[in-house]
Amino acid sequence: MEGSREPVTAEVTDEVGIRDLIRSLAGIRMLADDAGLIDQLRDLEELKSAVAGLQARIAATFDARQRQNQAGTGPQAGLAMLTAEDLGKDRGKECRMDSAAQIALARGESPHRGGRLLGMARALVSEMPHTLAALETGQLNEERATLIVRETACLSAADRSAADEELAADTGTFKGAGTRAIVAAARAAAIRRDSRSVAQRASRAVSERSVSIRPAPDTMVYLTALLPVHEGIGVYTALTRHADSLRAAGDQRSRGQISADTLVEWTTGTPGGISGVNVHLVMTDRTLFQGDSEPARIAGYGVVPAAWARSMVTGEQAGGDQELKAWVRRLYTAPGSGDLVAMDSRRRLFPAPLRRFIQIRDDTCRTPYCDAPIRHLDHIVPWHDDGPTRLGNGAGVCEACNYTKEGPGWKAQPRSGPRHSIEIRTPTGHTYHSTAPPLPGAESDASNAEACGGRRELRRHAKVRMRGRRVVGGHGALAA
Repeated sequence: MEGSREPVTAEVTDEVGIRDLIRSLAGIRMLADDAGLIDQLRDLEELKSAVAGLQARIAATFDARQRQNQAGTGPQAGLAMLTAEDLGKDRGKECRMDSAAQIALARGESPHRGGRLLGMARALVSEMPHTLAALETGQLNEERATLIVRETACLSAADRSAADEELAADTGTFKGAGTRAIVAAARAAAIRRDSRSVAQRASRAVSERSVSIRPAPDTMVYLTALLPVHEGIGVYTALTRHADSLRAAGDQRSRGQISADTLVEWTTGTPGGISGVNVHLVMTDRTLFQGDSEPARIAGYGVVPAAWARSMVTGEQAGGDQELKAWVRRLYTAPGSGDLVAMDSRRRLFPAPLRRFIQIRDDTCRTPYCDAPIRHLDHIVPWHDDGPTRLGNGAGVCEACNYTKEGPGWKAQPRSGPRHSIEIRTPTGHTYHSTAPPLPGAESDASNAEACGGRRELRRHAKVRMRGRRVVGGHGALAA
């Protein structure tokens, strides 16, 4: 495509042709010589970029058709009728969220990632033909094309097109350049075109300061703070100076260990960071009481080793003179499937015990490919459609997915399965399935139930004392 108003065609997106291409890749054999293998790697990298370019065209075209349909300007306009100008028009945030959600499901990505991919696709097709051409010919990969789009996002459409022409990525401008060099070139081009907009974007970025957390290997997490540069440097400098002073005084910990420990202490007010926080640590009764090796699970984090989970419950992780009070709620699972026992309610809103139950069962957002934290407890069949407030009709979802589900054409239904299952149907008629993650011990419980041929008692209560700490426990899965 040359220029910003050429018609966009997509005859090559026929599903049969793409499936044939996928099957043909299975017939490719690795070459015998080393030079040939390197050539194959290079060719495949170019193929990945070309596919990413085609995906961008398809995503932008799909989004434009969705916006045309919702605006009533042509219910099923042909692809050849959509110009680059049409693809760049914005007809509402709600439609963008709907399109992004469907694109995310189709590509097996989270809704947040789907929104970023759609934004990149629209920018490439409507405003940045040189960057798109470089992507399609393998001179840029998808990640670097995304960075160029990001660095020019604050520009007007005209300035962005001019910056794209200045960079001329399709002429080999970035041949041999690394990611930092590409970002620097795109940023410089944006500043030359509109330095005021770039400065204003930097000012607005202060409002996006935040702290986030995500899982890391080996029962660790990444705690990330997005701060203005002077504040971030100030925090880091204070931590490293404190670490250097302690090491100079004979502290045997590394600088990184001291900095991390100091951050926890300064933030929480206690050396170990232990405070009155409710952590949903789920394990089997065998893991807690019998030393079983079945892994446990922390809601929102993932699987943790059994020994580590036991030490957390018994207080060995606290250290020092701190006392860790562990309150254990017993969860009961159905024999064979490992699914949690249902609890019903006639209320409009899920009561607190049932909310905790669903949060423990679902762990993260139940939309396929979305692992965002649970923010809303949602009726799968909406309340206004007579959906009951009970466990089988409840699902934990993030805020964005909950709002998307209420859009026209979206439908969700509970489905039968070994564990709690949901079928999601998109406006295009595609269906996706979500199954609650297995609780610790589900597989061993299934084999035990099959061997014994009996049912587990579902309602029993027991109180035990462990190392002077009050623990309410029993048989089945336990949530600390």
